[in-house]
Amino acid sequence: MSKVLVIIPAYNEQDSILSTVDAVVSAGYDYVVVNDGSKDDTLAVCRENGLNVLDLAQNLGIGGAVQCGHKYAQRNGYDIDVQVDGDGQHDPAYISKLVAQVEAGADLAIGSRFLEVNEGFQSTWLRRVGITWFEKVLKVLTGATVTDATSGFRACGRKAIALFADSYPADYPEPESIALCLKRGLMVKDVAVEMRERQGGKSSIGGLSSIYYMIKVTMAILIVSLTGHEG
Repeated sequence: MSKVLVIIPAYNEQDSILSTVDAVVSAGYDYVVVNDGSKDDTLAVCRENGLNVLDLAQNLGIGGAVQCGHKYAQRNGYDIDVQVDGDGQHDPAYISKLVAQVEAGADLAIGSRFLEVNEGFQSTWLRRVGITWFEKVLKVLTGATVTDATSGFRACGRKAIALFADSYPADYPEPESIALCLKRGLMVKDVAVEMRERQGGKSSIGGLSSIYYMIKVTMAILIVSLTGHEG
């Protein structure tokens, strides 16, 4: 049986972090919360409830927090790690499906809202436009079809853990990290999941930042596809 770690990156998630951890524990998995320099009471909630938490001295962004989790998984001998965001969007009931895909041979299994028609939260209209755009960009540049490239609900096998522990994009990392895996010859697979609306906190992507996000990530994917290194 694979040794599985759930990485829970958290930035200002005081309202949802405890319920997220409870759901992961109830599903039977080890976990580590990576508190990414939160300015609210996220760290206090973790410590008051005896949670396994790594506290970053300053905010590194989602990429830095997740990479910290990958390093923790690698150093503690985990076969698979699974990212579950601290905002309550990701349902731990689907962790087993992601793990099963990695155990079947995938190096990176991505939880997709769009692989099957389901009743879960499908994201905002603008976010869906971006997701469709990245699907097409990745298809053109890598030949692979990834239906939910911005999904942070994902599982990594040992090869992907080693790659990401060494090199992981700093911000808006999901699509770029997929391109990095594909360029390095790792196998990426979609897994159908349902997601929920965030239970607390606030998204960093919205309004004009969405345009910046799409341009920046597109350029990063292009650089990775051409060079094999982060953009």
